[in-house]
Parts: sequence; C-alpha cells; structure tokens
Amino acid sequence: MDADLAITGHANLIPAASGHPAPPTEHNGPARRASGPALPVEPERTAAEGGGERGLARAAGVTAALTVAGSLLGLVRDQAVAHLFGAGAESDAFLVAWTVPEIAATVLIEDAMALLMVPAFSAVLARGAGTRSLVRGTLPRLLALLAVLTAGLAAGAPLLVELLAPGLADPRTAVACTRLTALTVFTFGLAGYVSAALRAQRRFVPPAAIYVAYNVGIVAVLLALHGRYGVRAAAAGVAVGGALMVLVQLPAFLAALRQEPKQGPEQAPRQGRRQGGRQGRTGPRDKPVHRDALGAALLVPVVFFTVGRQAQVLLERFFAAPLPAGAISHLNYAQKVAQLPMVLSLMICTVTFPAVSRALALGDRERARQRVERDLTLAGVVVLVGAAYVVACAPAIVHVLFQRGEFGPSDTTATAAVMRVYALGLLGQTMVGALIRPYFSAARPTWYPALAMAAGLLVTAAGDAAAVRPWGACGIAAGNAAGITVTAVLLLHGIGAHSVAVRARSLAPGLARIALAALAATAAGWALTAAVPGALTAALLGGLAVPAVFAAAALAVRAPGVPYLLATVTRKARS
Repeated sequence: MDADLAITGHANLIPAASGHPAPPTEHNGPARRASGPALPVEPERTAAEGGGERGLARAAGVTAALTVAGSLLGLVRDQAVAHLFGAGAESDAFLVAWTVPEIAATVLIEDAMALLMVPAFSAVLARGAGTRSLVRGTLPRLLALLAVLTAGLAAGAPLLVELLAPGLADPRTAVACTRLTALTVFTFGLAGYVSAALRAQRRFVPPAAIYVAYNVGIVAVLLALHGRYGVRAAAAGVAVGGALMVLVQLPAFLAALRQEPKQGPEQAPRQGRRQGGRQGRTGPRDKPVHRDALGAALLVPVVFFTVGRQAQVLLERFFAAPLPAGAISHLNYAQKVAQLPMVLSLMICTVTFPAVSRALALGDRERARQRVERDLTLAGVVVLVGAAYVVACAPAIVHVLFQRGEFGPSDTTATAAVMRVYALGLLGQTMVGALIRPYFSAARPTWYPALAMAAGLLVTAAGDAAAVRPWGACGIAAGNAAGITVTAVLLLHGIGAHSVAVRARSLAPGLARIALAALAATAAGWALTAAVPGALTAALLGGLAVPAVFAAAALAVRAPGVPYLLATVTRKARS
C-alpha cells in the first residue's frame, strides 16, 4: 500500500456497543441539530460508510504496525543506551538533556500542535476549501517562533540543566547534550505541523512513521559515534532523528498541497450557498481559519495544559536528582516500558480525532459524542490489558529487555519495582490523552483542561515530596500515578459542560468491569511468572496467559468493547 494512503470519511472503526446503526446523515436521512438548519453534506462520509470501509481498515492496520515498530525501535534505542552506559552518571546526564525532546514531542507533535492545527485544518476541509491559505497564514510565523526558541534554549542550556537537576554528578555532559537536543524544538515543531495537516486529510500513514524514522536516526548515530563521543552521540542522534521526522512526511505533505483544487478561501462560502438551505450563510465558520489557528486565545490554554502534563517528568527528575546515581535512569526505563500500553490505546483516538473535529465543525455533536464514548471504552480495554501484563511480568520484561552490559541485576530489580507502580496510573494517562482531544476539537478557547492538569500536578508534587524519602524512586512513580488519575477524573467530570456531552455515569460501570477483568488477569499472570524459571519463558507465557484470562473474565462480567475486539482479532486472524 502507498505510504501516503489517504483515508476518507469518519473513522468509524468501532460500531456502537448496542449494535444500533449510526445516526442518520444526509445520505440516509435528515440529520439535524436540536435546533437549527440541516447539516451540510460532508463529501467523504459516504465513502467511509460504503466502499471506503475496507480501505480504512487497511490503513488502520498499517498505522498500528508503524506505531508498534516505532515503539519497538524506541526500546532498541533504550537498550543500546543501557548496554553502552548502564544506569549511572553518564546516562543520567543524557536523560536530563532528553527532557527537551520529551517536552517538545508532547507540545509540538502529540498534544498542543495537534490540538490546535487538526481542528483548524478540519474546519477548512469541512467547508470544502483548500488548505493552502491556512498554510500560508500560519507556517511562516510558526517557523520564525521555533527558530527563536531553539536558539534561546541552546544558549541557556547551563541554566536549564541546573534548574532541571540540581546536584547532578556530570553537569558538563548534560549541558553539551542539551545543546544538541535543543534542535528538536525546530524539527519537532515542523514535523508536528505537517502531521496535523496530513491527519486532518485522513493521511495517517506518514505521521505514524515519524517515530520509526526518529529512532532509526538515534540508534544509527549512537552506534556509529559512541566510541568517540560517548553519550553525546546519543544526543546527536536525537538531533538527526528530528530531521528525519520531517523528511519522512514532506513528500506526502507537498503532494497533498499540489492535489488541492486551486481556489481561494473566498470561494468556500459561495460553495456552501450552492448546497442550498441556511447553511450557505456566511458566519464565524466562514472567516479565514488562519486568523485564529495560532491566536493567543486558543494557543495559550493548550500550551499551558501540555507543558503542565509534561511537567510531571520535570518533577520526577527534580526529586530524583539527589537520590543515588541511576535513580533517574531507573525511572526513565520503567516509564518507557510501562507507557507502551498507553501509546497503543491512544492510537485509536489519534485516528478518530479528525472525525471528531469535523463533526463538531459541522455541528453534529451527537456523532461526536458517540465517537468519543466508543474511543474511551476501547482505549480503556487496551490499556488495562497492557497494564495487567506489565504488573504481572515486570521483572521478566526488564530482564529480557535491558539486563546486559552495564545494566545489572540490581538495576533490573529497581526498574521492575518502579514499573509496577507506574502501571497504576496507566488508565489515568490514557483517559487524559483520550479526553483532551474533544476539549479542543471545537477550536474554542477553554482553560478547564489546564486547570485540571494543574490540580493533578499539585497532587504529583505533594506526593513526590512526601514519598521520595521513605520509598525513593517508587515513591516518585506513585506521586505520578496519583496526580494523573486526579486529572483524568476532573476532565471526565467537566467534559459535558465544556465540550461533548459524554455520559460519564454510563461509562463508569463499564470501565469498572474492564478493570475487574484486568485485576483477575494480573493475579493469574503474577502467579504463573513466579512459578516459571527463566525470564524469557516467563515473559512469553505471561504474554499468552494475561490476555486469555482477561478475555475470559471480561466476557464473564460483560465488559463493554471486549466482544468487538475479540471478533476483530478473530476476523483478522482468519484473513
């Protein structure tokens, strides 16, 4: 399949839990808001509901494969760093510098840029207009801002290292690495912008490939140059990988711009009027979107939320810096592995985010609500299965992945303990990632998510401060899990008033049944791996037993979403 496969139509990957058909559209019946005019036709919708369904499934499969490949290459990257530098002062110095691309990826690729630009591009496309005007109005300003931020970050690297990790054993190495990783601010920003444009146009494959390119760049440079430059080679690899993230998407982005009809933004309102009805009237939706896409009213709340979310990592490294050498590394390795289930679960929301944005742009809030509720249920299933496996098999997983070279048995024990604690917050992490998209899908300013994130951050800081002395790195991980769970609860509580009217009280019992099945799977997997000799055998058997017990328990308690996922897996296996 072509790398720039365009996905058309709403991402109706999962049918409603009740089995009832989707709400009527202009294609199969009138679809109206509670009051107001008929919704305008969305040209791509009929393709997705008809002949485009198979293409959507194929594209979702390729996207999943690339996401998994990127995550596995990330593990290879972490294995290489652990093998070459262990969990000591040099790896701690690199991981302080790694904070820059961690924050940049969250702000400029996964959250802020996507939350701002996917709705902006989706609104333009929903009106039938091309995106050239939006690109001309936003991209030059963005690149200028990114260049200034990159230069300032590189110049202020010594101060940044001192703020992030006071008392670090090797601050000079950390400063040198930070100046290299600072380049990712520019490249990640451009990569995130291009990803948002492609996702809004239902081209999901190139954006899904960015972490494959990124980690290939890091590993290649690290292996080639570590003998001469030490851990600085890993930082140089980060800079190279950031550039590859842009290059892997650029052909598809330029091709999409060339394929657009040559029409000016002023033609879109007239196009709407030709469809007939009141939807042809000009109004707020008809003004040029680029005037607001990067406006302060939208930008500032999104940035505050995303920086607040990433500040959890800053707090972890701040409280871990005075601990014995290796604590930051143990936290880092544990978090990277433990968060893999979250990454896979949020892939569902990444694919459906443009559909939610476009539905809201067209005023179809009922379709958006159904889509968000299905996403929350299925993301909960995926992440809780993964969390059960992580908790049950943590020592075996860490042993297989990292215990070699400078990474010894004591590092395995410490990292596995932290990983189990991190897993307690995985459902909260996934709910935050899934819920934040509808909050910003309507492209309206709202400070509620930032306030919810600030409340969770206060819980994290208080928990870390109280727990770091008696429990060390495990106490820091517990503070992280508690804080993100508080944020998730607040976001779920407030989403009806600030975005889509999700029925939180209807979702809660289903999520509780899914969690009960995950608890049964965790107990079974823990007992099995404790009785099996050999880390590799234990990890493999646990990988079979945990999903099997989860499926059986979920069916027994009638957990939502599980029958559909089992049917999908069975159908894929047969084909």
